[in-house]
Amino acid sequence: MSGSPPSQHTVAGLQRILIVDDDPAILRLVRDKLDRAGFEVLTATSSQHALDVIGRRGLPHLAIVDINMPGMDGFEFCRTVQQFTDLPAIMLTAVDEEETIIRGIEQFAEDYITKPFSPRELVARVQRVLRRIGDFAYALDPVIQVDERLGVDFGHQ
Repeated sequence: MSGSPPSQHTVAGLQRILIVDDDPAILRLVRDKLDRAGFEVLTATSSQHALDVIGRRGLPHLAIVDINMPGMDGFEFCRTVQQFTDLPAIMLTAVDEEETIIRGIEQFAEDYITKPFSPRELVARVQRVLRRIGDFAYALDPVIQVDERLGVDFGHQ
């Protein structure tokens, strides 16, 4: 887990959530709530950091992404990830302008939540999105070995 010790609840088969936010308090709050709800939680303090986490740990089942971050914003992160996967995302952001919300939902996100937010509601929305997408086929490991000579690296473009 990036930026935090491994969860004591982490076992094979848990659904993996990646939280991308530059606010350490938000990262802690969301990580703790999702960990208690039984998810394996990865954190990243920037979009580039999140891409590095994906490169090392593989694709999560879902990403929770802030829009306003230094460097690459949350929309650009989602656009970059969408070049190599159908990773579902929930935008969790202070941006509450109608045009931005519509853009986020139409182009990038399964859901859009504005800050301040209810942590219990966020967990419920995460669970709903994961139930809806079901048992998807994309790989979670950074590199999938097709045969002894060929591997596909989902974490790097």
